[in-house]
Amino acid sequence: MLDQASPLRPKAGASDDERVIKLAVLAVGGQGGGVLADWITDVAERNGYIAQSTSVAGVAQRTGATIYYIEMARDTGRLPVFALSPSQGDVDILIAAELMEAGRAIIRGFVTPERTTLIASSHRIAAVSEKIEPGDGRASSDKVHATAQAAAKRFIAFDMEKIAAENGTMISASLLGALAGSDALPFTRESYEQAIGAGGRGVGPSLAAFGAACDRARGIAAAPAGDNAAAKPAVAEPRSTARVSGPETLLKSWQELAGRVAALPEPLRDMAERGLKKVVDYQDIAYGGEYLDRLDKAVALDSPERGFALSIAAAKHLANAMCYDDMIRVADLKTRSTRDKRVRKEVGVQEGSVLQVTEYFHPRIEEFCGTLPAGLGSYIENRPKLAAFLDRRINRGRRIRTDSFAGFAMLWFIGGLRRWRRRLLRHRIEIEHLERWYELALNHVRDDYALATEILNCRRLIKGYSDTHARAQSKFDRVLSALPLLKGRDDAADWLRRLRDAALKDEKGDMLDGALKTVATLGDSPAL
Repeated sequence: MLDQASPLRPKAGASDDERVIKLAVLAVGGQGGGVLADWITDVAERNGYIAQSTSVAGVAQRTGATIYYIEMARDTGRLPVFALSPSQGDVDILIAAELMEAGRAIIRGFVTPERTTLIASSHRIAAVSEKIEPGDGRASSDKVHATAQAAAKRFIAFDMEKIAAENGTMISASLLGALAGSDALPFTRESYEQAIGAGGRGVGPSLAAFGAACDRARGIAAAPAGDNAAAKPAVAEPRSTARVSGPETLLKSWQELAGRVAALPEPLRDMAERGLKKVVDYQDIAYGGEYLDRLDKAVALDSPERGFALSIAAAKHLANAMCYDDMIRVADLKTRSTRDKRVRKEVGVQEGSVLQVTEYFHPRIEEFCGTLPAGLGSYIENRPKLAAFLDRRINRGRRIRTDSFAGFAMLWFIGGLRRWRRRLLRHRIEIEHLERWYELALNHVRDDYALATEILNCRRLIKGYSDTHARAQSKFDRVLSALPLLKGRDDAADWLRRLRDAALKDEKGDMLDGALKTVATLGDSPAL
């Protein structure tokens, strides 16, 4: 049992000389949490404090953050007793390098309203649990903000990752700036800057990010909307249309398509324009014309009284259906110059440095046949022995170095096959599936507008590549298999939406199985 006069639990009215300040930093790999802890320790020691820093590593990159724990007390000549890890309800300052880490710290009891200053970057990194959900598995950022406001004595949150990126450094520098700007520690700004300068590497960018975050935390810079709960609502700005360049003949064709979009009902234009850009980028101008031709069929059956919900759903899901992922698409994206620039920026490669990139592929016989002319691909797939023979030689993992001439040329060649995509087996299969789904939806418009819209929305079940695509399409087929049981019911659209949501929430499909069993019993009960 601790004595009441222990430095870990100072008695009531204890002086600042006896007080132990307890600070925890939660960060994942690559965010510089260790550097931040060293800086804070250095700042404390520069100001006549004794400090101790420990760390407890998480399990992996996104299944557990590393906790860096620092305790400090003024050097009075008596060696204080420090703890090795934080305790519930016993943390003065908590710094989270990402918003959801702040939420996890609150759940673990590290944040208390009468004591803790909570500093968190408002940007998000999707956790594994959020990524594995087939649908939108993102947790609510607004709930974390509201909870943090109530749970902490003081809550400081803004996008510190953005500040760090703008200054070409790690988020640890802007986190330190936010700490300095919060005045939660009795140290001057100059002390923090001296600690950064002592590092000797990347001092300039780190100091720039530190200064911007420090000013922001002190309210000197204007806070953009959405960074914290006290921010003002965002004001919508007009969306700028990207400038289109290219040969005159193609520009003329593009302008004709853009004119068709401009003639659509106003609520539909934004989604239609996004869809058009996507399909043209995916294939070509003619493919964009096919997209608008299909969209016109939905518009002809729609009406302003219903808010054009059917047409908006068609604009979104037609574009996604027409832009299916295949080997050609994957190779095309991996050999674009914009990807090389993005990877270099994310990794932080200096100008003139060599970046080695290894791509991983694991094609199956289905992907191989899909890139063949429709007749030849069907010939192989219809002969199981031949398909199995080829699969044994194709179905294995491959690592391709796209920083080498041979590796890049191989993927560039595959990506260039898109000019012949319409003749290939995969395209024929995808378009036939698209037409069946789209016709099924439009055939229900007159009898049940809401159900037709939900059929269109079911297309969001289909995504991914290779095995992922096959599983997604299986779920799609299972959900729509309930249509005969739902047809004619007043709540048919609601039930189809429930089935789709169940399929999106469960990777294995157990929830969907249960929902389908429930639907199977509806024939024995009257429609609600």
